[in-house]
Amino acid sequence: MQTCTISVVICVYTEDRWDHILAAVDSVRAQTLPSAETIVVVDYNPALYKRLVAALPDDVTVVENRDAKGLSGGRNTGAALAQGEIIAFLDDDATADPDWLGHLTEDYANQDITGIGGLTLPNWQTARPRWMPDEFLWVVGANYLGMPPSGTPIRNLFGGNMSFRREVFELVDGFRTDIGRTQGRLPLGDEETLFCIKINQRRPGAVFIIEDRAKIRHFVSDSRCRFSYFVSRCWAEGISKALLTSYVGNTDGLSTERSYVTRTLPLGVIRGIIDFLRGDVAGLGRAGAIVVGLSATTAGYLRGKLGQRARSRSLAQHQAA
Repeated sequence: MQTCTISVVICVYTEDRWDHILAAVDSVRAQTLPSAETIVVVDYNPALYKRLVAALPDDVTVVENRDAKGLSGGRNTGAALAQGEIIAFLDDDATADPDWLGHLTEDYANQDITGIGGLTLPNWQTARPRWMPDEFLWVVGANYLGMPPSGTPIRNLFGGNMSFRREVFELVDGFRTDIGRTQGRLPLGDEETLFCIKINQRRPGAVFIIEDRAKIRHFVSDSRCRFSYFVSRCWAEGISKALLTSYVGNTDGLSTERSYVTRTLPLGVIRGIIDFLRGDVAGLGRAGAIVVGLSATTAGYLRGKLGQRARSRSLAQHQAA
């Protein structure tokens, strides 16, 4: 069976993650199925760029972001340079299991598949908070309870562990740079969700799946284990969802979220209460965290929608003046 070639793109932005960046690169170089190339994109940080050029081996390409500042621009820069038939993205604070690319390649033998995500497991700096619900592990960049089973078609992939056929970047013209993570304080997201929805709108029938055998380990710092971070990440996700729906509409933008909110989260609350009644005190904390997380996300969504309406009114008044 002929195997496809895979380029791996790692976007970086801060020297604070130096050890993690080196570990991410090493994990790609240690793959049982070698990548066609590894591209490290540095987001507007000349000092980090120079340091990586000096430190990384010759088989790793280090480039500066040539697009808008932020994660989307970095991904677009890497995708534009990539030569592989498949472009895979790995977070700069994650490490891939040795057979990560091998399992992706197996699934891409199916020509109907447009993109594949993997299983992202949290790599806790110390210990997982007992109040953290499985349903909200997306807050720390990991796969969460409520996602479709491995191999089942899914609406969108998740940024830290995703891959696409290179051709789709011409179809959609890359990730939008006005949505998603920047180096700002608010942890926004959904740029990969928008990317996948746009692909499906322009190529109906495009198939995205999660392959649980393609595993990575995503570092979760102690600062991301704080309840304050949990709330802020949920708030930011709500704002991101409001922006997403302004681009693609509520039907596509919230199709997955409806089942998550109406089925997954209520079951999670019930499970937490049952755990509490069985003697697990933290179960009540997990149930409460689900309620708070949903409330914060909903509040962020409403805030985002109100902000959009205010900007629309302001623009209309300016044009009428």
